[in-house]
Amino acid sequence: MNYEHLVPAAARLFELAGVGVLMLGALLAAAAFALRLARHESLHDAYHTLRADLGRAILLGLELLVIADIIGTVAIEPTLPNLGVLAVIVAIRTFLSFTLELEVSGRWPWQHAPGIDSRPGAADRR
Repeated sequence: MNYEHLVPAAARLFELAGVGVLMLGALLAAAAFALRLARHESLHDAYHTLRADLGRAILLGLELLVIADIIGTVAIEPTLPNLGVLAVIVAIRTFLSFTLELEVSGRWPWQHAPGIDSRPGAADRR
């Protein structure tokens, strides 16, 4: 298999993996939601956990789809209009990633988790 066939196949493989992760993640999140309800967890808690699980699946699926877009744009046909489309796709993905991270964890990606001291030397003082 030569380069002209390998690169589009790799892009297609990542697209399929991204779609698969989205579908599998949604199914697993729905199954976990049903299991939580069957265990008599409150609807409020089960719902918020469902949203977090769906957010994680979407984040991973988006990452794989962006990889496919990068391969398809940069390696196959790196024209200026295609690079512009890629830039828009990555910008949208980044926005979605940030908002999903806020939804899932309750903080922005650049914020540290509560209780973690990120100052230099903080780990040495424990």
